Amino acid sequence: MNSSTGSRSHCAPPFFPEKWLDQCKIGVLKFVWLVCVTIADTARRYGQCRLLAGNNAAVWQNGKLGLAPKKTPVNPIDPTPAADVSNFVDIENVNFSYGKRPILKGISLKVPKGKVVAIMGGSGCGKTTLLQLIGGQLKAGSGRVMIDGQDVGKLDRNALYAMRRKMGMLFQFGALFTDMTVFDNIAFQLREHADLPEDMIRDLVLMKLNAVGLRGTANLLPSELSGGMARRVALARAVALDPALIMYDEPFAGLDPISLAVVGKTIRRLNDALGATSIVVTHDIVESLQIVDYLYFVSDGQIIGHGTPDEIRASTEPFIKQFVHAELDGPVPFHYPAGNYADDLGILRTLKSPAQPRVSP
Repeated sequence: MNSSTGSRSHCAPPFFPEKWLDQCKIGVLKFVWLVCVTIADTARRYGQCRLLAGNNAAVWQNGKLGLAPKKTPVNPIDPTPAADVSNFVDIENVNFSYGKRPILKGISLKVPKGKVVAIMGGSGCGKTTLLQLIGGQLKAGSGRVMIDGQDVGKLDRNALYAMRRKMGMLFQFGALFTDMTVFDNIAFQLREHADLPEDMIRDLVLMKLNAVGLRGTANLLPSELSGGMARRVALARAVALDPALIMYDEPFAGLDPISLAVVGKTIRRLNDALGATSIVVTHDIVESLQIVDYLYFVSDGQIIGHGTPDEIRASTEPFIKQFVHAELDGPVPFHYPAGNYADDLGILRTLKSPAQPRVSP
């Protein structure tokens, strides 16, 4: 018999047969793989729940991930009924006055989620005041202003700031920072409110500018822009944080026909792309009827008409008819209430007073 030390037959038998060791290795590898898959799948499901549900509960139904019905919390101290969750903005019987001068008188309106709604009316009727109430800058004298199910009038300072993070605002005439470039105007709130690296902020700013067709103006100052371009930059800034609610205060004022059409179509396109809700305060009836889903007409602090664009075009209500067709005669007065014009000019006093005799030199 061969006595070579290299022969397997003369080696001490292993504690475990070799084939057992191979099977153990395979078993351990399978176990590790199963653990990794389970962790990855759990993380994926958790991420989907966070993405889809937000503050809602996510449930599995019939083997698929879905959202549980959202339950409205019941506050036993506050008997106020919950607002309709299908409306992002719900204004209920709101009254507001500047001192003793009433501005809004029992106004109620609803803005459904995902829709573009216009608020129209003559100058000084309270349209911008409505936006200030929605943003929490003003508080209603009575009634409720509900935003995404929350009563704005009852929010404390921190909660109000958190609510405003959901909002974007395009001010009249843009209100850009004059000493900042276009790029820095849009990056400002990203730097203030989002903890993002500068290279990501750069990409986001360029994406917003590209959406309004002004990526090439990033290094220009507001003074180097036309009125229409400045309004589009302000629009890009308003949507920089992808807000759930976008408010536009006279976005078409002072624009030429081409810029007006571009801004109008951009408002509609951005609203649909972001899945946002938009409120447009404007006098421009022609452009509004082309881009909005619903319109409210305000006069003397009250809602005097509302409807879809087709319903507004066909309306025979005197105020709406005069406003839509720009008619001179109708219930909308041109003059702000004032005293007798002749009395202010002193015409009657001049006519009644006797003529003074001329004194010869």
